[in-house]
Amino acid sequence: MEPQNHTRVSEFLLLGFSDDPELQLLLFGLFLSLYLVTVLGNLLIILAVSSDPHLHSPMYFFLSNLSLADISISTTTIPKMLVNFQTHSKSITYAGCIAQVNFFALFACLESLLLTVMAYDRLVAICHPLYYLVIMNPRLCGLLVLASLSISFLNSLLHYLMMTQLTFCAGVELPHYFCEFSQLFNLTCSDTSISSILIYFIGTIFGGVPLSGVLYSYSRIISSILRLSSLGGRYKAFSTCGSHLSVVCLFYGTGIGVYISSALSSSPRKSAVASVMYTVVIPMLNPFIYSLRNKEIKSSLWRISHRIA
Repeated sequence: MEPQNHTRVSEFLLLGFSDDPELQLLLFGLFLSLYLVTVLGNLLIILAVSSDPHLHSPMYFFLSNLSLADISISTTTIPKMLVNFQTHSKSITYAGCIAQVNFFALFACLESLLLTVMAYDRLVAICHPLYYLVIMNPRLCGLLVLASLSISFLNSLLHYLMMTQLTFCAGVELPHYFCEFSQLFNLTCSDTSISSILIYFIGTIFGGVPLSGVLYSYSRIISSILRLSSLGGRYKAFSTCGSHLSVVCLFYGTGIGVYISSALSSSPRKSAVASVMYTVVIPMLNPFIYSLRNKEIKSSLWRISHRIA
């Protein structure tokens, strides 16, 4: 089949998980429920942080931005999948596919950077508690979020530029439920030698650097905690970063797991199933992790529920 310019490709086919109509109906109900829980849970976190003066601190400011990133990641991927389930269609337009690639790159990178910023916040809180409010002042917090957003936009722009340079054969079928760049990259008809180098470079910079920042912060945190003589003091210090550490392990653990499974597995659909973890499950779990392990969040949500009632 002769390759044609990408502007001629009007749509892609998202093969998803199954062609069985009954299973698709079950999957529609499942993913709709997960999406609604994700949006509601993260909106409650944002509402609690914005409405409760007790939560107007750097840690919760970063948490509300993380919740916004979680909602955005899920909204980038799930609604289109639900529409396809409902209409029994597998198509997505070329413009829609580019939009999914760009927005997913933007919000996934933003989540990674926010987790790094939150790790630095916990580092300052545990290693320099007396200077915490001086160091983590509102100006610095705003600059850290703005810098994270700017870097994420740059990552998204690079993905857009690479996407527009790819050419595809007619009738491109993606064995996935959304337009993931690596899947598109594997199906291109154009020369990908330069793009392959760029992908590894971008992955190292935008993925490896934030992870290195998280590992460095927690190495300093653990070292500081171990120097405490009191067992109660160690527990209290570690409990302040327990929720964040859980989210970090889930986010990076599943991301690395998906990468390894896609590299070792010959079935692209298994990779799609594994991708559900970091596009659907983790954004849904984050609010529960922070609310269940945080007394201040639980108290704020309790007060909000009483005001509504």
